[in-house]
Amino acid sequence: MEQYLEFTANHPLLVGALLLSFFLVVFSEIKRKARGITSLEPQDAVKMINADAVVIDLRSPEAFAKGHIVNARNIPADELGEKGALLEKFRSRPIVTVCEAGMTSSRTVDKLRKSGLENVFGLRGGIAAWQQASLPLVTSQKTKKKKK
Repeated sequence: MEQYLEFTANHPLLVGALLLSFFLVVFSEIKRKARGITSLEPQDAVKMINADAVVIDLRSPEAFAKGHIVNARNIPADELGEKGALLEKFRSRPIVTVCEAGMTSSRTVDKLRKSGLENVFGLRGGIAAWQQASLPLVTSQKTKKKKK
C-alpha cells in the first residue's frame, strides 16, 4: 500500500489521467445503458440475424438491387410510414435496420421505438461497415435464381 501512495505522490499527472479516463469510461457506459442499445456492430448483427431477426434495408430499390444482406426486406426510409404496418407482424422478432452509412437507420430506430416497437436495432456503419467486415451481400438476381 505504501508503494501505491509513493507512486501517486511521485506521479500526480499519471494518476490524474488514469482516474479521469476511468471516470469517462464509466460515465459513457452508464449513459449508453440508460439510453438502451440501439445500434449493433456487424458481427453482433450476424448473431441476431442467425437468431431469427428480420433485416429491413432502408436504401433505395436501386441500391438494394446492387447488393443487400441475405433475406433482407427492402422498405425505403421515405416509404416506411406507408409500409409501417408490415413491421407490426414482426413485433415478436428482433428487427435490424440497415442503410448506407448508419445515419438513416439510427433515426429510424428512434422513430420505431417511439412508435412502440422495442426490439429494433440499427446496423452501426450501415452496409459500408458490413462490407468492410468482409460479410457477404447478395444481388437481386442471385436471390431470384434461388427462389426458382
